[in-house]
Amino acid sequence: MLKEFCLCVDDHVSEDRHVIAANEGNAIALAAGYHLGTEKIPLVYMQNSGLGNAVNPLLSLCDPDVYSIPMLLLIGWRGELSVQDEPQHVKQGKIQLDLLQAMDIPYEIISKDERDVDKKIITSVERAIEENRPVSIVVKKGTFDTYESSSLTLDDRLMTRETSIEIIFNQLHSNSIIVSTTGKTSREIFEIREKNGEGHEKDFLTVGAMGHCSSIALGIAISNPERKVVCIDGDGALIMHMGSLSTVGKLKPENFYHVLINNHVHESVGGQATSARFISLLELVKANGYDKVFFTDDEEELKHQVRKFIEGTGPNFLEVKVKPFSRKDLGRPTIKPVDNKKAFMKFVQEK
Repeated sequence: MLKEFCLCVDDHVSEDRHVIAANEGNAIALAAGYHLGTEKIPLVYMQNSGLGNAVNPLLSLCDPDVYSIPMLLLIGWRGELSVQDEPQHVKQGKIQLDLLQAMDIPYEIISKDERDVDKKIITSVERAIEENRPVSIVVKKGTFDTYESSSLTLDDRLMTRETSIEIIFNQLHSNSIIVSTTGKTSREIFEIREKNGEGHEKDFLTVGAMGHCSSIALGIAISNPERKVVCIDGDGALIMHMGSLSTVGKLKPENFYHVLINNHVHESVGGQATSARFISLLELVKANGYDKVFFTDDEEELKHQVRKFIEGTGPNFLEVKVKPFSRKDLGRPTIKPVDNKKAFMKFVQEK
């Protein structure tokens, strides 16, 4: 919803003034700190599915009943009523305005046909300043024009995420349980199964709840210790709720296998850069108590790494570096999430 806006800002605003945070709650806190340090009004933009991450700092930090910190929220309205969207966005979209009202956050709505955009923005900023509170602008689908970023580059020496998933699947045991992260990773897994004429009962496609697929996989692993559970994660999702790594390290499930497909961007929502290129995720994982860690950026090496990764006692971690790329004709899962859940649970219970 906001990728065109984000990419445009990314090209025209310096990194110290345009910060892509780990998650929306972090962004609210970062904005609060910016206001405390400058007395200026920060802008926090997010998709409405991320508003849940922002609720706590908005209510317990920024609310007029607490520290009364002003900021402008720009929220993309996925799942808007009467606009067809994916299942994970329907509920959030349905209650979007009610949720803002319940949180006592004033809002304006803008769309591509809006004639008073400037006026609504100015009014919102003025209210944030005058009342010392968060104020929101809700953005309907199609509001922003297409923007071609000049900063996105591809390293053609690297494999694609879809290729890496196929290689990994070819090396796994047939009874392995798969839990995949939200976005294009799960979409590609669904299409790989379709292409191979396979069912989808082995895969739990985490179409929502970004950043939580490793915790879902961990819950399955500790309750089914005789089954190998493979989590297929992304760098943006892993960083979003990185504290989950410490829970894996504490519990040390021997049947837990964590794959990170790392392309250094939030590709599913427009290609915004993550912080993955600035940190050593392997060192971080080891520090959190994983048993063995593996890394590759090569197709042939990946085949061998997967075998060692999956045959050893877990919890193990495999980082696969890929380029940001997905097919333009990439589809979406055609089965309902609740049907995926039922088939998946039946597969998990098979001994």
